[in-house]
Amino acid sequence: MKVAFYTLGCKVNQYETEAMSKLFESAGYEISPESETADVVVVNTCTVTGPGSQKSRQIIRKSARANKNSILVVVGCYSQNNPDEVAKIDGVDIVIGTKDRSKIVELVETALKNRGQKIQRVGDVGDLHEFEELPHAPHRTRAFLKIEDGCDNFCSYCIIPYVRGRVRSRSPESIRRECMELKNSGYREIVLTGIHMGAYGRDFKNGTTLVDAVKIVLNTAKPKRLRLGSIESVEMSEELIHLIKKDPRICNHVHLPLQSGSDEILKAMHRPYTKKQFSDLVFRLFDEIPDISIGTDLIVGFPGETDELFEETVEFLDSLPLSKIHVFPYSLREGTLAATMKNQIDAKTKKRRVARILEIAEIKTEIFIGSYINRTVEIIAETNTDGMFDGLTKNYIRVFAPEDGKVKPGDFVKVKIYGLNKDGLTGYFV
Repeated sequence: MKVAFYTLGCKVNQYETEAMSKLFESAGYEISPESETADVVVVNTCTVTGPGSQKSRQIIRKSARANKNSILVVVGCYSQNNPDEVAKIDGVDIVIGTKDRSKIVELVETALKNRGQKIQRVGDVGDLHEFEELPHAPHRTRAFLKIEDGCDNFCSYCIIPYVRGRVRSRSPESIRRECMELKNSGYREIVLTGIHMGAYGRDFKNGTTLVDAVKIVLNTAKPKRLRLGSIESVEMSEELIHLIKKDPRICNHVHLPLQSGSDEILKAMHRPYTKKQFSDLVFRLFDEIPDISIGTDLIVGFPGETDELFEETVEFLDSLPLSKIHVFPYSLREGTLAATMKNQIDAKTKKRRVARILEIAEIKTEIFIGSYINRTVEIIAETNTDGMFDGLTKNYIRVFAPEDGKVKPGDFVKVKIYGLNKDGLTGYFV
């Protein structure tokens, strides 16, 4: 039997989709790229923003219409937050939240035997105290490695702690086991990921930190590259910064969510830093780590963000040596503190502010990647599309080069850069 996946949202969701596909493969299923020919369709959903929830609903309904004879499984954050709403959609057979993913094959087998009977397995995330172990088989050149789930921050705008639960760290022994599998499978770049990755080890209450997990991966999997996922700026410890500077295998690329360049808005968001603290860290990393790429996330139109406070954010962004900015309009999430705040910002204003930040983001990215023209960079060749290979530099620039008949996916290769394109840089293999 064939099973197909739709995955929305973050790298954690991508990891969990790969893990669920491994469960199906182990049970004798074939992974299908086309849902129309699949016996089982799994939609792994997102609900971090309103558009994320809307897209999840659209994909669920589209899958239900296109796969009337298939078992349709909806899993993930959106189904955790809205289980009854998902269950009411015609064609949905199984609803799973953010736990019990390890039982997905068992639930599908039950549904196949009891056609027409809906199965709902969505529990209280407050009952989650252990990291859910899932077998994993990456389906890409780079391997994601999930080391943590859940979040304790409870930022006033964010629904994630309510759908993922509190911080739950993966045991060091489990990380070692998966690292050995990745090493034996030949993966040369590993990407650490988690919902609140910088909080790794906090729940162990024995002094374990993210640095311990990083060292386990470096010493066990022995990758040529180790890339870190998003980390809160306040969790960039001295020990972690020192390790990034010391070990050349750790990519010179960090993603530090900012969310606002106004201290007043940061306080209302319940973010645990000031813009000066953030700026000091960014400039320190920029000064001490050669060619570092620093990305960030930004929310505009948060309740109470006046034009003056927005301009404060614009000026702050202008002052920072950032290479990538992801900007989102504030999205009201029922159940969060910000949803009850006064002075909500209208959609037109939020759209205008997003456009303004996107202009800044484009300029900063062009300045950063443009500095690589006429330089030679190293990438891992990933995919070959219409005669063009692409891959990432160590500091997260996407590079494209015409195939030469010698390069294969997974190869480390040098590329001489000669120009920009809409997705990154263009060059030729040397």
